Amino acid sequence: MKEPIPAESATALIDEKIRTLGDWRGETLAKMRRLIHEADPDIIEEWKWMGTPVFSHSGIVCTGETYKSVVKLTFAKGASLPDPAGLFNSSLEGNVRRALDIAEGGKVNEKAFKDLIRAAVALNVEAKSKPKPRKRSG
Repeated sequence: MKEPIPAESATALIDEKIRTLGDWRGETLAKMRRLIHEADPDIIEEWKWMGTPVFSHSGIVCTGETYKSVVKLTFAKGASLPDPAGLFNSSLEGNVRRALDIAEGGKVNEKAFKDLIRAAVALNVEAKSKPKPRKRSG
């Protein structure tokens, strides 16, 4: 099993990714990263799956992927989150994940995004605090 990348290294790798993108995608990822940390200062940054920034608190909150035409923020348990502002605009057909795709020049409701981050963290914390059901023997 691979050793996890230390948080300091993950942060440096995300910094480097933003820098090397050098265009609107890097700026957008940096902005969304800032909003994630403003919403929850206890977020932990991770680097997984050969180059994907991951933001976690008691489990994965969201990933920050960059593609040619969008920056995609995929919420691990997005289908279970309230989204009254309708931020989710991608991966809507799944039973678990939901994503927010941001195209060049796209605007995001910052307050609603922070609320989504906080709701995702609360869901993770709640799931961690519930006792796991015992297996019956016999």
